[in-house]
Amino acid sequence: MRSDSRLSRMLHVLLHMARHDAPYTSEQIARMLHTNPVVVRRTMAGLRQAGYVRSEKGHGGGWSLACDLAQVSLLDIHRAVGGPRLFAIGNEMENPECGVEQVVNAALDDALRQAEALLVERLGRIALSDLARDFDVLCRERGWDAKLAAQAQACEEMQAGDA
Repeated sequence: MRSDSRLSRMLHVLLHMARHDAPYTSEQIARMLHTNPVVVRRTMAGLRQAGYVRSEKGHGGGWSLACDLAQVSLLDIHRAVGGPRLFAIGNEMENPECGVEQVVNAALDDALRQAEALLVERLGRIALSDLARDFDVLCRERGWDAKLAAQAQACEEMQAGDA
């Protein structure tokens, strides 16, 4: 089963946007993510609707941040991109009268509820500004300028998408 990477991909894009002075076009983001611009526009529309990004049409237009990174959590982004259920595993419902199925489902339901509550709580505590800060720390440790590093990495990712 293929995992859903919308959250990590959009976090990636948002952090690049935080270190970029100009808007990114859907085509640039698509090259960065190795996907189609239509997929980018569809995903970014949820972020725009939530007020996290804005878009401008025409020459010099594109997508840019419209939020304070400290006010937006990873959970907010997950919800804005229409993220699926956090866990893909679930219960068998072939024979709901079966006692074995009932006890197995009860155990799994309880474990999944607890795990999802923990993950939701954790994602809700991490702000985009925390990721930006961690990126800045990484850049300092490696002797990189954070803005230049993000722009260079974005360019490399886009060029790799053209190859």
